[in-house]
Amino acid sequence: MRHGHGYRKLGRTSSHRKALLKNLSLALIASGKIETTLQKAKELQSYFEKLITKARAGDSMAHRLVFSHLQHKESVKKLVTEIAPKYSNRNGGYTRIIKTRLRVGDAAQMAFIELV
Repeated sequence: MRHGHGYRKLGRTSSHRKALLKNLSLALIASGKIETTLQKAKELQSYFEKLITKARAGDSMAHRLVFSHLQHKESVKKLVTEIAPKYSNRNGGYTRIIKTRLRVGDAAQMAFIELV
């Protein structure tokens, strides 16, 4: 039974799930808007907003904390220096999920996740 279990497993092992969220985050940083399944988007929203909150400090420790999650220098630099300062006066709600369509192959609910 779930009983307040804190995250979606997404049918993956913990290492696969961690890699999935990392890669989706890198894609979101690079393009600002991506299309994925609704469940992945909801899980990514929680993960990514915590990264932005850490990056808002803008100091070297913020770089280290975000780099420990993403492991990609250029994306970390872009997140800490360009993206996070836009949200300095905002208390959460950095991303938006918009439902789009049902995927043809398996009828999965698709959604866009974008930076606000």
